[in-house]
Amino acid sequence: MTRAATIVVAVAGLAIASYLTIVHYAGGEPVCAIAHGCATVQKSSYAEFLGVPVALLGLLGYVGILASLVKDTETTRSITALLALAGLAFSAWLTYVEIWELEAICIWCVGSAICMALLAALTTTRLLRAPAH
Repeated sequence: MTRAATIVVAVAGLAIASYLTIVHYAGGEPVCAIAHGCATVQKSSYAEFLGVPVALLGLLGYVGILASLVKDTETTRSITALLALAGLAFSAWLTYVEIWELEAICIWCVGSAICMALLAALTTTRLLRAPAH
């Protein structure tokens, strides 16, 4: 049950990150319910990390999480939890940047951060509840 929920949340996060990656490379502005918040975030210097678009890093993170769910072993459960926790930490930093540095909120980024928070909880729970070998 936890694995299925993890897949659903990761696919939702993948959809968000894919959209933002496409918008980034197309040079457009994401559709946003908050007046120009998404554009402000997407066009800021923080939209890239070491020259790589943050949206692409998110996309790769969600792909990694989904790939790690193919097998159900102690190792893959650990990898999934590690990826989700790293994603949550990165999302927390990006949320800090949005609020305190850019003074703008991107609803897509919030959605992705929520997905990562859920994934961190689901994958950690799945790891801790797994039978010991």
